[in-house]
Amino acid sequence: MGLVMEHSGTIEGYEAVPLALPEDAGPLGSGAAVLRRRSGRPGRRAVVYVHCRGDSFVPEDLVAWYTDRGFHFYAADLRAVGADERPGNDATRAAQDLGDCFTCLDAAAAHVRGTDAIDTMIVSAHGTGAVVAALWCHARRGSKPADALILASPDWGTAPSWLGRVRPLDAGRSARRPSPLLTGARRRLRRGLDIPCPVLVMCPATGWDAPGGAGGLLVPRALSTGRVTMRLGEHVTWLKLHDGLPGQVLSVGPERRRLFDELGRWLGAYLSGQIRDQLL
Repeated sequence: MGLVMEHSGTIEGYEAVPLALPEDAGPLGSGAAVLRRRSGRPGRRAVVYVHCRGDSFVPEDLVAWYTDRGFHFYAADLRAVGADERPGNDATRAAQDLGDCFTCLDAAAAHVRGTDAIDTMIVSAHGTGAVVAALWCHARRGSKPADALILASPDWGTAPSWLGRVRPLDAGRSARRPSPLLTGARRRLRRGLDIPCPVLVMCPATGWDAPGGAGGLLVPRALSTGRVTMRLGEHVTWLKLHDGLPGQVLSVGPERRRLFDELGRWLGAYLSGQIRDQLL
């Protein structure tokens, strides 16, 4: 079963783009694909959105915000990973699942950069996908595949109250223990990462121990909840929002508008030339 599982192969407005994966690439197999929506404006920039099991699909207004600004949008749907029980203990399964995710993201990045000739690639995700995306950017830091990394409400397991408020869950899922993939990814994350590209973390205003108060835009080198301090890299910006996070499907409101305003300003600060001018 490939990356477009549960979508009958496509979603309205997207096209399925096959990826070159080996036959033994775990549950993703050789039929894996990403979903692509091209911008109506010519350009060589794109967003790759990492979509993992348990995460809601990317909201339409976020996709439209990027495509209106000349970014082609790709959804790397990794929900097949972790859907089936593997033999072995949780640590073994977590390592195998994470390896499958990395293999898929490697193929997606190769296609976006090579076949589609994209010069500027942003990696974005929320929930579980945000944890996987951060680990992938760290693991591939030598080749620097991403020009920027945007994480919305990453599921670090340090603030359980996020789960019901930030991302819709399948019926009964909130009562289950985290998957081996997520548990293993969280454990690795807490040892600290060295992501070379700029990182933006958008999270709820409550539950975080940082100067500046709720609703602030901060640039710490590490993020802390009082229980765990996590280092992501040298260039990390932390945006605290009361509502309107990217993983949510919400009506237009002040916090949702602020999210897009801050997103445009942050990308404009790190992307140069014509791209920056179109974001501000």
